[in-house]
Amino acid sequence: MLKENNYSMLADFYEFTMANGYFLNNTGEKICYFDLYFRSVPDDGGFAIMAGTEQVVEYLRNLRFDEEDIAYLRSKKLFDEKFLDYLKNFEFSCDVWAMPEGTPVFPNEPLVIVRGPAIQAQLVETMLLLLVNHQTLIATKTNRIVRAAGGRAVMEFGSRRAHGASSAILGARAAYIAGCVGTANTLSDEMYGIPALGTMAHSWVQMFPSEYDAFKAYAEAYPDSCTLLIDTYNVLKSGLPNAIRVFKECILPKGFRPKGVRIDSGDITYLTKKIRKELDKEGFEDCGIVVSNSLDEYIIRDTLSHGAQINSFGVGERLITARSWPVFGGVYKLVGVEEKGEIIPKIKISENAAKITTPDFKQVYRLYDKDSGKAIADVMTLHDEEIDDTQPYEIFDPIHTWKRKTVTNFKARKLLVKVFENGKQIAELPQLSEIRDYCKEQVETIWDEVKRFENPHTYYVDLSPKLWRVKHSLLEQYSK
Repeated sequence: MLKENNYSMLADFYEFTMANGYFLNNTGEKICYFDLYFRSVPDDGGFAIMAGTEQVVEYLRNLRFDEEDIAYLRSKKLFDEKFLDYLKNFEFSCDVWAMPEGTPVFPNEPLVIVRGPAIQAQLVETMLLLLVNHQTLIATKTNRIVRAAGGRAVMEFGSRRAHGASSAILGARAAYIAGCVGTANTLSDEMYGIPALGTMAHSWVQMFPSEYDAFKAYAEAYPDSCTLLIDTYNVLKSGLPNAIRVFKECILPKGFRPKGVRIDSGDITYLTKKIRKELDKEGFEDCGIVVSNSLDEYIIRDTLSHGAQINSFGVGERLITARSWPVFGGVYKLVGVEEKGEIIPKIKISENAAKITTPDFKQVYRLYDKDSGKAIADVMTLHDEEIDDTQPYEIFDPIHTWKRKTVTNFKARKLLVKVFENGKQIAELPQLSEIRDYCKEQVETIWDEVKRFENPHTYYVDLSPKLWRVKHSLLEQYSK
């Protein structure tokens, strides 16, 4: 069982063996720079949604090793006693930069940068990846689903299919950031204020002598928020007629209006058309139709394109597990070390071009067109470079360098925000509702062509000329 609020030991074992080795070789205090980034967007989409920064901050604030941890490491008979003493007196002292949660992000640009002593920067690798990979994956999937719903409400219904308790709780959080209106997970509401939503299961209907009795009992208990599940037996022959009868007998006389009916099975398009027609005929034009049952962005898009009459969606397993693309491939790579106060860039070279890292301590700028407000491109620069948006600025493809464009009438915004300085949190984190609003606002800055589910337009993440020269000088150096 994990100790509350302390995940310091949730690390790959090699991080401890390397840290011990750094200590023995007197390199443990060498200042180094690590980038956390990803190489491809889930579902071959056009962008991802950054999430998990708040949990990264919580984790780093609580980093410590207690006597039980030290005793465990000592039992492995691999670690020097002086190193164990170092862990016993551990104090986090790194600087950390992160993309704000809710930001649309793109491959190869750093989502998190850690600068600090080698031992510390190494030991946090696994947990940072875990926190950012999971929530960014779920937020990215959710945003696709929310966009497919075309303004209709989407509720997160996936807790029972999530990969463990924390995945359910934090998955609901990520889903809310990316546009869900609420969650079925009560604990996520208690912890984060994500609206808990839900009415009844089929077992409620089965518990009573008849479907009518079940609906009547529920309507009497919740007359001002009554949504009835109508597919336990037969949607059109019994569920809908009984729901309409109860609405008339139990809801209207008390001065309320029914909120909705829900179906969890069957031909969604056919049934919702029939339901809508009957509800309207009976004077319940304002009664919503809620649909659930193994939905994703493609099913939602197809049913709506075929004329399905749906007001809101409950989406479960395919959202909370990101079933179609269940791994967000974030990586954590060394990009520089300090020698006598100077940053020495580091690069990893691979036969696979996608795995060649971009070295050095960086910042990421997003360039927005002033007329449309849309994002033009991102530019990775050296950390101390400034992009002057009062002057024309040339961007170029870092691989196909002959592809160039001069940008004018634009606004440049730095994306990476410093959240820790010398191990102390310095940035105030926004409220979850603020993150959600920011995410919606920023997704609107992305061109529709980049938002396509199939074959999205490539959004360019370019390198500044200075950073490009640093990278290619290292490639030339190691090629010799």
